[in-house]
Amino acid sequence: MTFDVRHDGADSRRAFLAGLAALGAGAVLPGCQTPGAGAAGGKPYRIDVHHHFAPPAYSAALKAMMRGHAKWSVQGTLEEMDKSGTATCFTSLINPGMQAWSKDVAGARKIARVSNEYAAQLMRDYPGRFGSFASIPFPDIEGSLQEIEYAMDTLKADGIYLWTSYGGKLLGDPDFFPILEELNRRKVVVYTHPATPACCAGIMPYISINAIEGPVDTTRTMISLIFQGGAAKYPDIKWIFSHSGGVTPFLLSRFQREEVEKDRKSVLPNGLMHELRKFYYDTAQGHHEGALKALLAIIPTSQVLYGTDYPFWDGRRVSNDLAKGGLSAADLMAIDRSNALRLFPRLKA
Repeated sequence: MTFDVRHDGADSRRAFLAGLAALGAGAVLPGCQTPGAGAAGGKPYRIDVHHHFAPPAYSAALKAMMRGHAKWSVQGTLEEMDKSGTATCFTSLINPGMQAWSKDVAGARKIARVSNEYAAQLMRDYPGRFGSFASIPFPDIEGSLQEIEYAMDTLKADGIYLWTSYGGKLLGDPDFFPILEELNRRKVVVYTHPATPACCAGIMPYISINAIEGPVDTTRTMISLIFQGGAAKYPDIKWIFSHSGGVTPFLLSRFQREEVEKDRKSVLPNGLMHELRKFYYDTAQGHHEGALKALLAIIPTSQVLYGTDYPFWDGRRVSNDLAKGGLSAADLMAIDRSNALRLFPRLKA
């Protein structure tokens, strides 16, 4: 099944992107001299790895379940990308994502397939402007393995999209190792997005559960991967964690103590910091100065990727905060673009 998502002006966008592709990956792009600016006066150049979308079939299925999501459209996405100086965004399903089908195996497989095909159509219709983090019916082992094969081999997705937890189980749970084994064999980029664990939904009803529990669930799943051995056992998975690593930088000394006081050599042969410094981290809603300084105190700039959390956040706000963070021009360009080019070399073409 495919979807026609062409809009008026698609040909002109293709012409624009052809011009962008002609620029070398290391070239100084027009407009880059002012890191916080959008595309005014030059071509968009940023690469956004945290950018949500809502395929029509996905939206219709949620509507039938009497569940909704934030407003999204292809045209709105393209307009926001141009305003924020974003050349390419990698799509991932908008909340609630595959979690809405956690108890419906057949439904999860269907929604994952139609969503991934829609993402692939976007990539074909707007060359260079879209990448895809494909959804899989996780934790359905058989269905997930089938969808990984189809998404990566047939649709040519750029990576796989996972939530930080499923039914109370974090990504480092050994029950999920068969899926991690396949992702490792393929050396897949895995983008993760925080879930909203049911354990804590009623603790603070006066604020959104995502305000605290989202970033905390990111840290939970990172630590589950590290301390249950998945990170070391499957070293060729390239993990991206949202929101500047959640609360991980602020709890580091506690995790270091765990490593020292208990025998962790069997699951951490290379040590805690080795694993943390291998992970990638996006800037979405973790782009203010305090979060950035905390993150960069423990990992190198080479592991930080530009992310906006569109449509929940404005890319210009992210870029402006990054520009105020005391980073060098080279570090800003690494975060905005160069680090992503290492992960996704197809964008250099």
